[in-house]
Amino acid sequence: MDVMGDKATLLDTGRFVQPSDRDETGEGEAVDEARTRLAAQAGDVEATSVLGAMLLRRGDLDGAEPLLRAATAEGDRAAANNLGVLLHQRGYADEAAGWWRIAAVAGSAAAAHALGRFHRERGDEPAAEYWLRQSAEQGHALGAYALADLLEHRGDTAAEQWMRSAAERGHREAAYRLARALDRRAPHEDEYGDGHGIGDGHGAGDREGISDGVRYGERAGGGSRAGGGSEDGGAADSGAGSPSGGSAASVPGNEAEQWYRQAAARGHQRAALQLGAILEKRGELKEAGRWYLTSAKDGEARAACALGFLLRDAGDTESAAVWWLRAAQDGDGNAANALGALHAERGETQTAERWYRAAMDAGDVNGAYNLGLLCAEQARTAQAEQWYRRAAYAGHREAANALAVLLLQGGDATGAEPWFSKAAEAGSVDAAFNLGILFAGRGEEAVALPWYERAAAAGHTEAALQVGIARLRDGDEREAERHLRCAAGGGSAEAAYRLASVLDARRPPTPAHELGEQVHEKTECEEWYERAASQGHRRAQVRVGMLSAARGDVVEAARWYREAAEAGSRNGAFNLGLLLVREGSEPEAAVWWARAADAGHGRAALRLALVYARRGELAEGQRWADRAVTLGPGEVSERAARLRDALRQELTA
Repeated sequence: MDVMGDKATLLDTGRFVQPSDRDETGEGEAVDEARTRLAAQAGDVEATSVLGAMLLRRGDLDGAEPLLRAATAEGDRAAANNLGVLLHQRGYADEAAGWWRIAAVAGSAAAAHALGRFHRERGDEPAAEYWLRQSAEQGHALGAYALADLLEHRGDTAAEQWMRSAAERGHREAAYRLARALDRRAPHEDEYGDGHGIGDGHGAGDREGISDGVRYGERAGGGSRAGGGSEDGGAADSGAGSPSGGSAASVPGNEAEQWYRQAAARGHQRAALQLGAILEKRGELKEAGRWYLTSAKDGEARAACALGFLLRDAGDTESAAVWWLRAAQDGDGNAANALGALHAERGETQTAERWYRAAMDAGDVNGAYNLGLLCAEQARTAQAEQWYRRAAYAGHREAANALAVLLLQGGDATGAEPWFSKAAEAGSVDAAFNLGILFAGRGEEAVALPWYERAAAAGHTEAALQVGIARLRDGDEREAERHLRCAAGGGSAEAAYRLASVLDARRPPTPAHELGEQVHEKTECEEWYERAASQGHRRAQVRVGMLSAARGDVVEAARWYREAAEAGSRNGAFNLGLLLVREGSEPEAAVWWARAADAGHGRAALRLALVYARRGELAEGQRWADRAVTLGPGEVSERAARLRDALRQELTA
C-alpha cells in the first residue's frame, strides 16, 4: 500500500520520481494512465492514489483532489502526502500540514520532509529539525539536504554529515555545497572570488617613475562565484555567498573535485563552472573548456566569460568575443570588461567605452577604472580623474593608486599621498612602492623604507631593489644580499649588478693572466654581472668586459666593451680603446677615446692628447690636454697639465 511515498516529491517542485521501467513516450503514459484509471474505478486504493498523483503532476488539481482524498480515507499515506502537496499549491498551507503530519506519523519520509519545510518557513526551527531529521534518517535525500541546510544556518558541525548523506543519494545541490565546504577548508587562491572584477594586477613600477595600474580586461578572477540555489524543491541555499575557488581540488582525486564533478554531471551549472576552473588551473584545458561550455549553454554567464578567456588564450579571439558578448548581455560585468579591453586593443575606443560603461552598470567597479585608463590614454585627464575617483571611492585599490599617480603628475603631492596610503593599506603593491618613492623624493628615507619593504614582501622587484640599496647604505650586507637576490631573480638588471658588486667585493684576488691566455672558470658574481649585462646594463657590460680581459678572453672583452660604448658608456668606450691599442688599432681606439672624452672621461682625453703629441699634431694634443685638465680626476689633471705645458713650449719654440 505504501508505494507513493517513493513516487512523489513535495511542495512546489512539481517533479515526481517515476519507476525506472516506465515508458517515457506519450503513448505509453496514456496507456499506463488508462490502465490505472480502470483499476481505480474497480476500487483499487493504490491505483486511486497513483492516478491522483498523475493528475497532480499534470496540474489537474481538480481531477486529482477527489482521488487523493478517497485514497487517503482508505489509509494510503502516499495519498495523504500528495494531498498535502495539492492543498499547499492551492494556498491552504495549514490544512496541507495536517495531512503531511498524518502521512509522516505513518512513516512517509517525503511527508516528514514537507512538514519540516513547513515549520521552517513558519520560523519554528525545533519542529522543523525534528521532522527533517525523521525524513533524513529514513534515507530521504531532500530531507537530508534540508536538515543540513538548517544545521548549517545555525553553524552546527553536523551539517556536513547530512549534506554528504544527501549528496551520496544523488542530490546535486548537496554535492555542490559539500564541495564548497571542503574547498573552504583547503588553503588556496580564490578563482572566482567576491572581487568585482578581474583581479588586482601590479604594474611594473620603476625607481625613477611612479608605478601605474593595469587595464582590467584579463582573467584573474571572474567576479562573485555562484551561491547555492534550491534543488528541485530543496531549501534555498542559506550560504549563498561566493564559494571558494577551484584550486583546492588541483590534485587529482581531491574530494571537493569529485563532488563538483558529481554535481556537474547531474546538470548543476555552478558546479560545472567550478570544475572547469579546477581543470583549467591544472592545465587540463580541453576538459575545462567542455565543462565551461556545458555550464554556459545552461545559462551560466560566468562560464561563458571563462570560456571566452580560454578561447582567447588559445588565440581564437573571435570565438572568445562571441562568448563574452553572450555573457555580457546576461549581465556579466567581467565579460563586458573583457570586451572593452578587446575593442580598446583594436583602437575602437568608442565601442570599448560602451562596454566599460556596461560593466559599470552591471555593478563591476572595474568598468569605472578601465574608463579612467581609457581617458588617461587619450589625455582626457579631467574625465580620467572622475572615473578613477568613482572606482576608488567604491574601494578599487588600483584605481586609488592610479588617481594618486594622476594627482602627483599634476603636481598635487599633498592630494596624492592619502590615495596612495588608502590603496596601499587595501593591499596594492604598486601603491606601497609609490609611497616609498614619494617619501624618498622628500628625503624621508626612514619613512620610505617600510613601504618599500611591504611592497618587496609582496614580490615587487623594484621595491626589493630599493630595500637592498637601503640595507647596503646601512651596512647590513646580509639583508642587502637577500633583497638584491629577490630583485635580481625578478628581472632587475640594476639588482643583478649590485648583487654582483657585493659578491665581487668578497672575492679573494685572482692571479693575473697574460692577455690571450684562456681561463674558463666563472664565479657567481660574474654570472650575475653577465645577467645584468645581457639586459643592457652598461656598467655591468663594462665589468664583464674587464673580467673577460682578466681571463685573457680578448674577443669577449671587446664584445662587451663595444656594447657598452655603443649604448653610451664612456668607460666602455675608454676600455675598448685600450683593448684596440693593444691589438694595434690605434686609429680606431682614438675614435672611441674621443667619444669617451666628449662624454666627460678625463683619462680618455689624456690618452688622446698623448696620441696626437706622438703624431706631431701638437695643437690638437694641447686641446685634448686642456680638456683632460678640466675633466680630471686630480692625478689625470696633474699629468695633463704637465703635458699641456710641454706642448705649449714646443709650439712657441
